[in-house]
Amino acid sequence: MAARSTFTPRPHPAASRRREALRVALREADLEALLVTDLVNVRYLAGFTGSNAALLVHAADSPDAEDRTVLATDGRYTTQASAETPDLPLLVDRACAPALLGASSAGAIGFDSAQVTVDVLDTLTAAADAELRRAPGLVERLRAVKDDGEIDALRLACAAADAALAGAVVDGVLAPGRTEREVAHELEERMVGHGASGPSFETIVAAGGNSAIPHHRPSDAPLAAGDLVTMDFGALVDGYHSDMTRTVLVGPSSAVADWQREIYALVDAAAAAGRAALRPGVGTREIDAAARDVITDAGYGEQFVHPVGHGVGLVIHEAPAMASTATATLEAGMTVTVEPGVYLPGRGGVRIEDTLVVTGSGAEPLTASTRDLLVLG
Repeated sequence: MAARSTFTPRPHPAASRRREALRVALREADLEALLVTDLVNVRYLAGFTGSNAALLVHAADSPDAEDRTVLATDGRYTTQASAETPDLPLLVDRACAPALLGASSAGAIGFDSAQVTVDVLDTLTAAADAELRRAPGLVERLRAVKDDGEIDALRLACAAADAALAGAVVDGVLAPGRTEREVAHELEERMVGHGASGPSFETIVAAGGNSAIPHHRPSDAPLAAGDLVTMDFGALVDGYHSDMTRTVLVGPSSAVADWQREIYALVDAAAAAGRAALRPGVGTREIDAAARDVITDAGYGEQFVHPVGHGVGLVIHEAPAMASTATATLEAGMTVTVEPGVYLPGRGGVRIEDTLVVTGSGAEPLTASTRDLLVLG
């Protein structure tokens, strides 16, 4: 009996529409084609999830534009490519990008200069019988605005993280004596138990003085009564990343200091101001300012040491940038984080972060965990 295939041919439902949107951008950039070498962008445009691939998207405004758009991968992935991208011609060659260029008759081909190294560019130039032009960020700008399917995946990823935290709180995981590393492991296991394929990045759990280090890596330091504990974590669902931070206090209530409640209330107010400022047409630097001004006006401006947020999707940090120097403008369908923080070295810190989708008139939080100060124990 013949072995049954484990793959059912099924093109990604949105890939064809995304490629057509890219063609519009290519024509505006006066390019005949774009060589896509970043694997995240290949996945976005074609649905292919293998570890070696490139895509050549032609800009021609004609019925055969799709037929001239070619995916390249190596022999390990022919079955997978046939299943994930049955709507595209397939070129099988381990040297994916040079092979695509060698087979192309396009005259002006763009490449993502933010992704291609100098050495790789030399290889591409030798393989191409065409003019290669720098064309950074074309696909990333398309990815910044999410479609309904992407938002659904992000919603599920956020729900998995919410459920993991809720279960950890109910089950007493955040108790004196548990280590930062143990809490991080518990959160990651629980996210998988709620449908995630894994964490969307290395989970941060920072207790006591460590909570003043924004990107502290979990250690064997134990949680203790009176500690601020900051948890920055997210779930990965269908390739999409959620991102959430919550800070709690390890009780009893008698161990909680006034300064801890003060900076928690301050960061909570700053986060609320940032979320309230989200709407189409607003510059992302204005979102940073809305949250930052609350903290600066309270005298803690120097203790807010990072941008207010970032775009999130197939990559945990993607367009649009959300910083004081950013130049992007929000559009409906963008998914972003708002995550102000105050960090007092040697004492502790607070960060509150949500993932949100920009709507026609404001923004909808995709993360639902309470922002009320929790005193556990």
